[in-house]
Amino acid sequence: MDAPAETTIMTVWPSVGSTGLGKALGRLYRIREGFGPVSIGRLALLATIPIGLVLYLSLRLPWAIKRYRLTNRRVRVEQGINPKVVQFVSLDGFDSVEVEVSPGQEWYAAGDLIFRRGQIETLRLPGVSRPESFRRVCLEARQAYVGAAQFQPQPVAVG
Repeated sequence: MDAPAETTIMTVWPSVGSTGLGKALGRLYRIREGFGPVSIGRLALLATIPIGLVLYLSLRLPWAIKRYRLTNRRVRVEQGINPKVVQFVSLDGFDSVEVEVSPGQEWYAAGDLIFRRGQIETLRLPGVSRPESFRRVCLEARQAYVGAAQFQPQPVAVG
C-alpha cells in the first residue's frame, strides 16, 4: 500500500520581526514616553516608514522569500519563488513546540516557534506572525500523525 502524498495543512510567512533590524524597530516603536497622543514610538514609526517598507519588501524578493509549511508529514522551511526545502522536521521528530517572543517581536504580534524533542531543539522558525495558532495546528497534526502511525502494520521479518 502506498503512503499518501505529502499535503499542505497550513502555510505561514515570517514577519519583519524575524530580522534583527525588525526587532530593533519594534523595540523603538514600543516607547510610550511623550505627551498626549504623541509618543516617541509613534514619531519613530513615522520617521522610519521607508526603512520598514524596504525591510518588508526585502523579505519578499524572489530569491529571499521564505515560508513555513506544515504538511501531513513534516514542518518545512522553504525558500525561493519556486519553493525549495532548506530545513525540516518530521512530525514524529518533536514532542513539544514553544513560543519565544524576543524584545521587539511583540510589536508585530510575532514570535519564534521552537520545536523540541525532549530538551533538544530540532527546528526553529523565526518571526512567525501570530505564532500560537500555528503552534496549535502543528501539535494537532503531530498528534494525528503519531496516533495513525501506531496502527500501521509493521513489516514481518522472514527468518
